[in-house]
Order: sequence, then C-alpha cells, then structure tokens
Amino acid sequence: MSMEAMKQHGAFSWNELATPDVASAKSFYSSLLGWKFKDVDNSPMPYMIAETGDTEVAGIMETPKEAVGMPPMWGGYVTVDDVDERTKRAQELGASIYVEPRDIPKVGRFAVIADPQGAMLSMITYSK
Repeated sequence: MSMEAMKQHGAFSWNELATPDVASAKSFYSSLLGWKFKDVDNSPMPYMIAETGDTEVAGIMETPKEAVGMPPMWGGYVTVDDVDERTKRAQELGASIYVEPRDIPKVGRFAVIADPQGAMLSMITYSK
C-alpha cells in the first residue's frame, strides 16, 4: 500500500500486534511469513516494525501496562481526517472509548474505540 493510500480517510492503514511475548511473536512471524524486524528507536515503548522486502507491513509491541491481562491480539488502524472529532462522533453513535486521542511522536494521533457491538478499532490521523 502506498503512503498516500494509507493516509486516505477511511482506509485501513496499519496492523499491530500487542503481546506479552514479543520475542516469541517475532520468531513465529519470521518463520511463518519471512518478516524481518527493526527496532523503532524514537518510540516511548519498545516497538518493532515488521518488513516484507523494503515494505513496512506491521508493528509488534509488548502489551501496554493498562491492558495487561488482555490476550495477545492483532488490531487494525483506520485513517481518519481528525481523530479527535471522529472519536467524539463515535461516542455520539454509541461507541465506547478505550483510549482517548493521544499523540504518537513523529507518527500522528490515535484513539481506540469499540463500536456498539463491542468490536475494537484504532483510528489514526497521521502527521503531515
């Protein structure tokens, strides 16, 4: 997916695994899919980028402390034009807000919601 397509409002743009065992996940996905991994040095927490060839395809991070006990899971991000406004609108439409909008340094701003049926979704507005 091109960078411009990733930044289009409404597009699924990123996938991320939260797991308590990053080393095992790296080993599994490297063996299964041939992914190579690199550390993200500017992240506020340990974060790995998975690559296929020269293309970044996903991220892997340790389960955040506020979500300890949650089973390991993949989550998808959808690009939105304004994460603060879309989070407010989601709540008006009956969504639960699990992570209020917050910044990811040098990446953008994100929030995590659950739709009225309980399906989790992360929304992101990328930095310019």
